[in-house]
Amino acid sequence: MKFKKIAIIGGGNLGASLTKGLLKIGDYNNENIIISEIRERRRQHLKEMGFQVTDNNKTAVNEAELIIIAVKPQQAKTLLNELKGLVKKSKHIIAYTVSGLPISDVEKKLGVLPIFRLMPNTAIEIRESMTCISHKNADKKVIESMISLFEKLGKTIVIIEDLMAAATVLGACGIAYALRYMRAASQGGIEIGFSAEVSQLITAQTLKGAAKLIIDSGNHPEREIDKVTTPQGITISGLNEMEHQGFSSALIKGLITSYNKLEKLETNNNG
Repeated sequence: MKFKKIAIIGGGNLGASLTKGLLKIGDYNNENIIISEIRERRRQHLKEMGFQVTDNNKTAVNEAELIIIAVKPQQAKTLLNELKGLVKKSKHIIAYTVSGLPISDVEKKLGVLPIFRLMPNTAIEIRESMTCISHKNADKKVIESMISLFEKLGKTIVIIEDLMAAATVLGACGIAYALRYMRAASQGGIEIGFSAEVSQLITAQTLKGAAKLIIDSGNHPEREIDKVTTPQGITISGLNEMEHQGFSSALIKGLITSYNKLEKLETNNNG
Protein backbone atom coordinates (compact mmCIF):
# COMPACT_ATOMS: atom_id res chain seq x y z
CA MET A 1 0.00 0.00 0.00
CA LYS A 2 1.40 3.35 -1.09
CA PHE A 3 0.17 6.45 0.67
CA LYS A 4 -1.56 8.70 -1.86
CA LYS A 5 -0.39 11.97 -0.36
CA ILE A 6 1.84 12.84 2.59
CA ALA A 7 1.69 16.05 4.63
CA ILE A 8 4.71 16.94 6.73
CA ILE A 9 3.83 19.47 9.42
CA GLY A 10 7.05 21.28 10.25
CA GLY A 11 9.74 22.17 7.74
CA GLY A 12 12.75 22.23 10.05
CA ASN A 13 15.87 20.13 9.63
CA LEU A 14 14.15 16.80 10.24
CA GLY A 15 11.09 17.64 8.16
CA ALA A 16 13.27 18.72 5.24
CA SER A 17 15.53 15.65 5.60
CA LEU A 18 12.49 13.38 5.62
CA THR A 19 11.13 15.04 2.48
CA LYS A 20 14.45 14.65 0.67
CA GLY A 21 14.58 10.99 1.60
CA LEU A 22 11.01 10.35 0.45
CA LEU A 23 11.68 11.98 -2.90
CA LYS A 24 14.76 9.79 -3.40
CA ILE A 25 12.72 6.60 -3.00
CA GLY A 26 11.14 7.14 -6.41
CA ASP A 27 7.59 6.36 -5.23
CA TYR A 28 6.79 9.99 -4.51
CA ASN A 29 7.26 13.37 -6.14
CA ASN A 30 6.45 16.95 -5.22
CA GLU A 31 2.83 16.36 -6.13
CA ASN A 32 2.55 13.67 -3.43
CA ILE A 33 4.28 15.52 -0.58
CA ILE A 34 3.40 18.88 0.95
CA ILE A 35 5.23 20.62 3.79
CA SER A 36 3.39 22.98 6.12
CA GLU A 37 5.72 25.58 7.64
CA ILE A 38 4.71 28.78 9.48
CA ARG A 39 8.07 30.59 9.29
CA GLU A 40 8.20 32.70 6.16
CA ARG A 41 11.97 32.64 5.73
CA ARG A 42 12.10 28.88 6.19
CA ARG A 43 9.17 28.47 3.81
CA GLN A 44 11.00 30.44 1.15
CA HIS A 45 14.09 28.30 1.66
CA LEU A 46 12.05 25.11 1.23
CA LYS A 47 10.50 26.49 -1.96
CA GLU A 48 13.96 27.23 -3.32
CA MET A 49 14.81 23.58 -2.67
CA GLY A 50 11.92 22.67 -4.96
CA PHE A 51 9.45 21.44 -2.34
CA GLN A 52 5.68 21.97 -2.34
CA VAL A 53 5.07 24.23 0.68
CA THR A 54 2.14 25.89 2.42
CA ASP A 55 1.66 27.97 5.56
CA ASN A 56 -1.81 26.50 6.11
CA ASN A 57 -2.10 23.30 8.12
CA LYS A 58 -5.71 22.86 7.05
CA THR A 59 -4.71 22.82 3.39
CA ALA A 60 -1.96 20.29 4.05
CA VAL A 61 -4.16 18.00 6.16
CA ASN A 62 -7.18 18.09 3.87
CA GLU A 63 -5.14 16.87 0.92
CA ALA A 64 -3.18 14.18 2.79
CA GLU A 65 -3.68 10.57 3.77
CA LEU A 66 -0.56 10.31 5.96
CA ILE A 67 0.21 13.25 8.26
CA ILE A 68 3.71 13.37 9.74
CA ILE A 69 4.17 15.86 12.57
CA ALA A 70 7.80 17.01 12.80
CA VAL A 71 7.73 20.00 15.14
CA LYS A 72 9.55 20.85 18.37
CA PRO A 73 8.09 19.47 21.62
CA GLN A 74 7.08 22.94 22.82
CA GLN A 75 5.00 23.44 19.66
CA ALA A 76 3.19 20.11 19.80
CA LYS A 77 0.35 20.99 22.18
CA THR A 78 -0.77 24.02 20.18
CA LEU A 79 -0.51 22.09 16.92
CA LEU A 80 -2.55 19.15 18.22
CA ASN A 81 -5.27 21.55 19.34
CA GLU A 82 -5.35 22.97 15.83
CA LEU A 83 -5.44 19.56 14.18
CA LYS A 84 -8.19 18.30 16.48
CA GLY A 85 -10.97 19.51 14.22
CA LEU A 86 -9.16 18.70 10.98
CA VAL A 87 -8.21 15.02 11.14
CA LYS A 88 -10.71 12.32 10.27
CA LYS A 89 -10.64 8.73 11.50
CA SER A 90 -11.88 7.43 8.16
CA LYS A 91 -9.20 9.22 6.15
CA HIS A 92 -6.05 10.04 8.09
CA ILE A 93 -3.06 8.25 9.55
CA ILE A 94 -1.02 10.20 12.08
CA ALA A 95 2.72 9.84 12.57
CA TYR A 96 4.98 12.07 14.61
CA THR A 97 8.63 12.54 15.55
CA VAL A 98 8.10 14.72 18.63
CA SER A 99 10.33 13.75 21.56
CA GLY A 100 8.66 13.20 24.91
CA LEU A 101 5.11 13.01 23.54
CA PRO A 102 3.25 9.78 24.41
CA ILE A 103 0.84 8.23 21.92
CA SER A 104 -1.90 8.46 24.57
CA ASP A 105 -1.64 12.27 24.57
CA VAL A 106 -2.02 12.39 20.80
CA GLU A 107 -4.98 10.03 20.98
CA LYS A 108 -6.68 12.18 23.62
CA LYS A 109 -6.43 15.19 21.34
CA LEU A 110 -7.12 13.66 17.93
CA GLY A 111 -9.27 10.65 18.76
CA VAL A 112 -8.99 6.95 18.01
CA LEU A 113 -7.22 6.68 14.67
CA PRO A 114 -3.97 5.01 13.50
CA ILE A 115 -1.09 6.71 15.34
CA PHE A 116 2.61 6.03 14.80
CA ARG A 117 5.35 7.40 17.01
CA LEU A 118 8.56 7.61 14.99
CA MET A 119 12.15 8.19 15.94
CA PRO A 120 14.35 8.51 12.84
CA ASN A 121 17.57 10.46 12.57
CA THR A 122 18.79 13.01 10.04
CA ALA A 123 20.48 10.33 7.91
CA ILE A 124 16.97 9.74 6.62
CA GLU A 125 17.90 12.36 4.00
CA ILE A 126 20.27 9.87 2.36
CA ARG A 127 18.03 6.86 3.15
CA GLU A 128 20.34 5.61 5.91
CA SER A 129 18.22 6.40 8.97
CA MET A 130 17.76 4.14 11.97
CA THR A 131 14.02 4.54 12.57
CA CYS A 132 12.24 3.12 15.61
CA ILE A 133 8.44 2.84 15.49
CA SER A 134 5.68 2.38 18.05
CA HIS A 135 2.02 2.39 17.08
CA LYS A 136 -1.59 2.17 18.23
CA ASN A 137 -4.99 1.64 16.57
CA ALA A 138 -3.47 0.57 13.25
CA ASP A 139 -4.47 -2.56 11.37
CA LYS A 140 -1.97 -5.00 9.89
CA LYS A 141 -2.11 -3.49 6.41
CA VAL A 142 -1.34 0.04 7.63
CA ILE A 143 1.44 -1.19 9.95
CA GLU A 144 3.08 -3.10 7.11
CA SER A 145 2.81 -0.05 4.85
CA MET A 146 4.52 2.20 7.40
CA ILE A 147 7.31 -0.29 8.00
CA SER A 148 7.77 -0.74 4.25
CA LEU A 149 7.95 3.02 3.73
CA PHE A 150 10.62 3.58 6.37
CA GLU A 151 12.58 0.49 5.37
CA LYS A 152 13.18 2.35 2.11
CA LEU A 153 14.71 5.16 4.18
CA GLY A 154 17.18 3.01 6.12
CA LYS A 155 16.73 0.41 8.85
CA THR A 156 13.47 0.12 10.79
CA ILE A 157 12.44 -1.70 13.95
CA VAL A 158 9.15 -1.77 15.86
CA ILE A 159 9.61 -1.30 19.62
CA ILE A 160 7.36 -0.93 22.65
CA GLU A 161 6.65 2.71 23.42
CA ASP A 162 8.37 2.48 26.82
CA LEU A 163 11.67 2.18 24.94
CA MET A 164 11.12 5.25 22.77
CA ALA A 165 13.12 7.57 25.03
CA ALA A 166 16.05 5.14 24.86
CA ALA A 167 15.66 4.93 21.06
CA THR A 168 15.73 8.71 20.85
CA VAL A 169 19.02 8.92 22.71
CA LEU A 170 20.75 5.97 21.04
CA GLY A 171 19.50 6.50 17.47
CA ALA A 172 18.61 10.18 17.04
CA CYS A 173 21.04 11.82 19.47
CA GLY A 174 23.47 9.03 18.65
CA ILE A 175 24.21 10.35 15.19
CA ALA A 176 25.60 13.51 16.82
CA TYR A 177 27.73 11.43 19.16
CA ALA A 178 29.14 9.49 16.21
CA LEU A 179 29.87 12.73 14.37
CA ARG A 180 31.65 14.12 17.44
CA TYR A 181 33.92 11.04 17.41
CA MET A 182 34.50 11.69 13.71
CA ARG A 183 35.47 15.29 14.40
CA ALA A 184 37.89 14.28 17.15
CA ALA A 185 39.49 11.58 15.01
CA SER A 186 39.83 14.01 12.10
CA GLN A 187 41.55 16.54 14.34
CA GLY A 188 43.92 13.84 15.51
CA GLY A 189 44.64 12.98 11.89
CA ILE A 190 45.65 16.57 11.24
CA GLU A 191 48.00 16.51 14.19
CA ILE A 192 49.80 13.44 12.85
CA GLY A 193 50.25 14.83 9.36
CA PHE A 194 47.17 14.83 7.11
CA SER A 195 45.39 17.82 5.66
CA ALA A 196 41.93 18.50 7.09
CA GLU A 197 40.16 17.23 3.96
CA VAL A 198 42.14 13.98 3.70
CA SER A 199 41.90 13.33 7.44
CA GLN A 200 38.13 13.73 7.35
CA LEU A 201 37.79 11.43 4.34
CA ILE A 202 39.88 8.68 5.94
CA THR A 203 37.96 9.00 9.22
CA ALA A 204 34.53 9.00 7.56
CA GLN A 205 35.22 6.00 5.35
CA THR A 206 36.77 4.10 8.25
CA LEU A 207 33.69 4.76 10.40
CA LYS A 208 31.41 3.74 7.53
CA GLY A 209 33.37 0.51 7.08
CA ALA A 210 33.25 -0.26 10.81
CA ALA A 211 29.48 0.20 10.89
CA LYS A 212 28.96 -1.97 7.81
CA LEU A 213 31.15 -4.72 9.29
CA ILE A 214 28.83 -4.96 12.31
CA ILE A 215 25.59 -4.67 10.32
CA ASP A 216 26.59 -7.23 7.71
CA SER A 217 28.29 -9.73 10.02
CA GLY A 218 26.18 -9.35 13.15
CA ASN A 219 29.37 -9.73 15.17
CA HIS A 220 29.97 -8.04 18.50
CA PRO A 221 32.31 -5.04 18.07
CA GLU A 222 34.95 -6.66 20.28
CA ARG A 223 35.20 -9.58 17.86
CA GLU A 224 36.12 -7.19 15.05
CA ILE A 225 38.44 -5.26 17.36
CA ASP A 226 40.28 -8.51 18.14
CA LYS A 227 41.08 -8.87 14.44
CA VAL A 228 43.16 -5.68 14.45
CA THR A 229 44.76 -5.88 17.88
CA THR A 230 48.00 -7.87 18.14
CA PRO A 231 50.12 -8.50 21.24
CA GLN A 232 52.15 -5.39 22.10
CA GLY A 233 50.74 -3.74 18.97
CA ILE A 234 49.98 -0.10 18.29
CA THR A 235 46.18 -0.56 18.13
CA ILE A 236 45.80 -2.04 21.61
CA SER A 237 48.15 0.61 23.01
CA GLY A 238 45.95 3.35 21.57
CA LEU A 239 42.73 1.69 22.74
CA ASN A 240 44.03 1.22 26.27
CA GLU A 241 45.12 4.86 26.47
CA MET A 242 41.64 5.95 25.34
CA GLU A 243 40.08 3.80 28.06
CA HIS A 244 42.47 5.20 30.66
CA GLN A 245 41.25 8.65 29.62
CA GLY A 246 37.62 7.58 30.08
CA PHE A 247 36.53 7.10 26.45
CA SER A 248 33.83 4.45 27.01
CA SER A 249 32.67 5.77 30.36
CA ALA A 250 32.37 9.32 28.98
CA LEU A 251 30.22 8.10 26.10
CA ILE A 252 27.97 6.04 28.37
CA LYS A 253 27.62 8.94 30.81
CA GLY A 254 26.66 11.21 27.90
CA LEU A 255 23.95 8.76 26.79
CA ILE A 256 22.57 8.48 30.31
CA THR A 257 22.58 12.27 30.78
CA SER A 258 20.56 12.73 27.59
CA TYR A 259 18.22 9.93 28.59
CA ASN A 260 17.58 11.37 32.06
CA LYS A 261 16.85 14.79 30.60
CA LEU A 262 14.35 13.28 28.14
CA GLU A 263 12.70 11.25 30.91
CA LYS A 264 12.30 14.47 32.92
CA LEU A 265 10.76 16.17 29.88
CA GLU A 266 8.25 13.35 29.46
CA THR A 267 7.37 13.46 33.17
CA ASN A 268 6.77 17.22 33.02
CA ASN A 269 4.63 16.86 29.88
CA ASN A 270 2.53 14.15 31.48
CA GLY A 271 2.16 16.18 34.64
